[in-house]
Amino acid sequence: MTTTDIRIAVNGATGRMGHRQHLVRSLLALREQGGVPLGDGRTLRPDPVLVGRDGGRLAALAARHGIERWSTDLDAVLADPDVEVYFDAQATSARPAALRRAIAAGKHVYCEKPVAGRYADALELARLARAAGIRHGVVQDKLFLPGPRKLKRLVDEGFFGSVLSVRGEFGYWVLEGDREPAQRPSWNYRAQDGGGMAADMFPHWEYLLRELFGPVRSVQARLATHIDRRWDERGRSYEATADDAAYAIFELEGGAVAQFNSSWAVRVYRDELLELQVDGTDGSAVAGLRHCRAQHRSATPRPVWDPDGPAAEDFRAQWREVPDAPGDGDNAFRAQWELFLRHVALGTPWHHDLFAGARGVALAEAGHRSSREGRRLPVPEPAP
Repeated sequence: MTTTDIRIAVNGATGRMGHRQHLVRSLLALREQGGVPLGDGRTLRPDPVLVGRDGGRLAALAARHGIERWSTDLDAVLADPDVEVYFDAQATSARPAALRRAIAAGKHVYCEKPVAGRYADALELARLARAAGIRHGVVQDKLFLPGPRKLKRLVDEGFFGSVLSVRGEFGYWVLEGDREPAQRPSWNYRAQDGGGMAADMFPHWEYLLRELFGPVRSVQARLATHIDRRWDERGRSYEATADDAAYAIFELEGGAVAQFNSSWAVRVYRDELLELQVDGTDGSAVAGLRHCRAQHRSATPRPVWDPDGPAAEDFRAQWREVPDAPGDGDNAFRAQWELFLRHVALGTPWHHDLFAGARGVALAEAGHRSSREGRRLPVPEPAP
């Protein structure tokens, strides 16, 4: 058994997602366990190099986690032949330029979504990566969470029969920032900085729907900015110019219809922050991020509409919990990092690439246009 370090430039590690999910819970966790077994007697151990604009914050973060290398000079890091992978968790507006530089330097690239703010830029990046012959990927973490994994098993087992519809409810109340700090960065609510609900979440809905039920072929959306004034990290008032809610109907290949309400201006009255209800001819299921409950045709009761009295049935009690399977409790970001690193080392099958990332941006862009024009629009399929 041999262990080899793989040096990974992590740009955006001081941000919330870059720090908590990618650095601490993925790369450092994998390093602590000894690395990623490749199945051929070798183990690949992540060796992160922190990259960013604020040297003080980078130095403090590196010291806290025992990381040897950090830099504010991205070009110098990309010029280092020992750096094999570039990972980007910056704000969306900064991502395309940095990815172009990493691709030009011959690094394998992996990044958060959305890949870019514009579909044309996302597609260009995918084609540049393909032409450079590098490995490339985009984070699609929701696929690796227990709830969607259970839905996928039900689909693969034919539990639903023909899928008729999907209903998604996502969101929570993001504090305005005046009375207490908001729990999301302020740039998320400024369109000029790449913020917005559709830009952030439609890429998630694209890969979830595609992987579970089929590609999205058309969209009709209505975007809204419900809270038009917020307060930033320094307590300064600013105009919220990005959509904080998106209401959409997606038509899937094969005829199923998916309805998604996504909002940062909604108070939660559901079991989880994301819930998907899937209804099919033979069964239905409701899945959150972790739990999944199902009701088969053979166990479907016969509800009767009676507006004159209280409901006599406990409808929730009629559904059964779908049990966990091995791997369901793993951190979703870490699980995908393991797959990507194996892909880098071995060329194992991988379809969460930059073309997949471009599909998510295409759906977000079509959603914006649909809302502006008030009509249903087709969703382009990027050709590799």
